[in-house]
Amino acid sequence: MVETIVGCKWSLTVYQLLSQDINRPGEMVRSVEGLTTKVLNQCLKRNLEFGILEKISYPEIPPRVEYRVTSFGEKFMLVLDSLSQLQREIDGNV
Repeated sequence: MVETIVGCKWSLTVYQLLSQDINRPGEMVRSVEGLTTKVLNQCLKRNLEFGILEKISYPEIPPRVEYRVTSFGEKFMLVLDSLSQLQREIDGNV
């Protein structure tokens, strides 16, 4: 799971967007240069399958979909933050 998620360069970007309360797919694509709808959907699907994110669909017209981090996802992101901190220490940028 970790290899699949970390191996996707967009997963970390999606987590960053969600932390900034950008949780709708259209907003995500518009916020990040180079991110396409197709790639975003693949990334979101993988994160949903692993239980890192949850999808909330609102019965509105037009339909509205948002993504949120699950409690498992929050734990997973803490691990990623720890790895990032460790990498900064290794690089000497504490």
